[in-house]
Order: sequence, then structure tokens, then C-alpha cells
Amino acid sequence: QLKTTITPDLTITLFFSSECAKRKIQRYVRKDGKCNVHHGNVRETYRYLTDIFTTLVDLKWRFNLLIFVMVYTVTWLFFGMIWWLIAYMRGDMDHIGDSTWTPCVSNLNGFVSAFLFSIETETTIGYGYRVITDKCPEGIILLLVQSVLGSIVNAFMVGCMFVKISQPKKRAETLVFSTNAVISMRDGKLCLMFRVGDLRNSHIVEASIRAKLIKSKQTKEGEFIPLNQTDINVGYYTGDDRLFLVSPLIISHEINQQSPFWEISKAQLPKEELEIVVILEGMVEATGMTCQARSSYITSEILWGYRFTPVLTLEDGFYEVDYNSFHETYETNTPVYSAKELAEMASRAELPLTWSVSSKLDQHAELETEEEEKNQEEQNERNGDVANLENESKV
Repeated sequence: QLKTTITPDLTITLFFSSECAKRKIQRYVRKDGKCNVHHGNVRETYRYLTDIFTTLVDLKWRFNLLIFVMVYTVTWLFFGMIWWLIAYMRGDMDHIGDSTWTPCVSNLNGFVSAFLFSIETETTIGYGYRVITDKCPEGIILLLVQSVLGSIVNAFMVGCMFVKISQPKKRAETLVFSTNAVISMRDGKLCLMFRVGDLRNSHIVEASIRAKLIKSKQTKEGEFIPLNQTDINVGYYTGDDRLFLVSPLIISHEINQQSPFWEISKAQLPKEELEIVVILEGMVEATGMTCQARSSYITSEILWGYRFTPVLTLEDGFYEVDYNSFHETYETNTPVYSAKELAEMASRAELPLTWSVSSKLDQHAELETEEEEKNQEEQNERNGDVANLENESKV
């Protein structure tokens, strides 16, 4: 029999592990690109009415269609009521069927017929059964007003529907991001990478990519800034952020001293509460409208020591993209240290070499100096011996 003994330290470890497993990072931007932010306690609601066109376009389709139907129905009813009031005040209702009476509108015998005449006037249908006569100046003025206002209503509502239909939001559905981001070595430098792709044959014109780090911070003065946004350089200065998105591309961020990941190691990464928001923008080739696709990565979706599986292969006369492997990664040999620690280790590795070279140069200079001094002393001794010999010979 195997006996298991649970120590207090093990109990505490299991408790914290379960707490960390339960803890869930709240996303700022969801994987589908929708922002997880709700605006509450907005008191200045009149501002929405000052830009009524954008407000109608931003509404959901069911409310938009309801407003579309209600606007036309109310307009027809309003002018139908006015046509009926004109006929009633002129006494046309009392002379229905009287051939000697000239009404304002022929064959208008009630509110229903006035409503139908209002629809015919505003929609310019003109069936010909109900017509306005020249003996009704107030009717002629109302006809002009309804025609002008009807054109304005048509332009506003049809324009609103057209803009809502032509919005490029659905185009972003075919712009895909990799499920995970990876951190590995590239050209001897630690890099954060993710992959983007376009599923359509019609391309995104002037595509550009941006990345933001969403992380709360506290300033030196003690001010707490929730969800602080920090730029992540993905090639802004080199032009690598401008994409030719014909096939899937791997976007790379070099982790250097300006990077917010400079001091983050593999062991520290799961402890961080951060989110990387990536934004792909460009113009739709078919319509010329600007399109934006978004996604995000939290710490659990950042894989340390992995690379993306290649998806592009050369076939007979063309290149083929295998989107089955678009999200796949494979493990690679990557240091577990942060970029800062790697830089310090590299600098320490270079210092002994520098010291040895300088020390050898100094030793060589000292040896040369000592040799010169010895040669000088030997020369002096020789000169002294020669002088003594000459003196002895003279004596």
C-alpha cells in the first residue's frame, strides 16, 4: 500500500494552484474583434440625436428595419390626415357623387381613400383614379410640400440602409488571426510573433498592422491607470507594418529595451495580467471602403518556445496555402530567460575577453619597456668598460 502524506506546504501550493486556475483574465477585446466595453450612466443622451444618421446606422438590423417602416407609415398617415381634413373642411364629404361639385381631390370619399392618395403622391405611383383638381390651392401647396418632404425622407432612409448594407464589417470575417502568439528566437533575437491571413482572393489594399499592450500600471506618483495602452512596435520604423497580404504573414515584434516584454521571462509570463490587441486595417479592393479586423491574445495564449508551422508550398506553376496548418505551432529551442537577462549574459561573456586582450597588451608594453631599460643599462655598462680601458692604456 502507498501512503500519501499532505504537508502544509503542499496544501498551500495546491490552494494557490487552484486559485490561479480559477482566475480568469477579463478580455478588453474578444477573439472575434468585438470590444468588451459597455458604456453606462451616459446622461448627455442628446448627443446621439445630434448625429442621428450615425445613430441609425449603428443600430441593430431589427431596430433599423422597424424605424424604416415606422417613418414611412407615419409620414403617409400624417399627410393622409391632412388630405382628409382639407376635403372635410371644404365640404367634399357632403357632395360625394354630386357631378356639379368640384372637389379638391376626385374620388376621395373618406380617410382610407385619403390615406391611399397620400401613398400614391409620396411614392409617385399615380394610379389615375384619385387626382387633385385645379380648384384647390391649398391642395396644390400640400402636394408640393409632401413631394419635397417625401424626397427628403427617401434620401435619408434609403441612404441609411445603403450605408448599413455596404458596411465592410463582414469583410473582416475573412481576415483571420492565429489562435496563439509565440515567443522564440529569430536572427539571434527574442521575438514575439503572430500570424495573419486573408481567405479571399480579392485583396486588402494598403493593409497595415498595429499592436497594443493592454495592462494596468501604477505611476511613480502612485496614480493607478487601469488598462493602460502601450504601443508594440511591429515594424513601424522599417515599414514592415505595411503588408502585402496575398498569403499568410508572420508579424514579428523584436523584444528590445523599448519593448514592454524586455524584463519578462518564461517563468514570469503566466503571472502577468496583460492582453495584446492586434489591429489589421486596409481598404476593400471591391468597394474602396476602409476595413478593420481585430483580435487579442492573453497570457495563456502566448506560447514560449514555439514557432508557426509553414503553410506555403510551391506547386506546379503556383503557390498553395494550406489553411489547415494556419494555427499550428511546433516547439523549438528557446532560452527561458528574458531579453534583458540574455543581453546581460551576453555582455558578461564579452567582458573577460576584453579584459584578457587589454591585460595582454599592457603586459606586452611593460615587457617592451623592461627590455628597453635592460638594453640601455647594458649599453651604459659597455660604455663604462670602454672608458676604463682607455684610461688604463693612457696610464
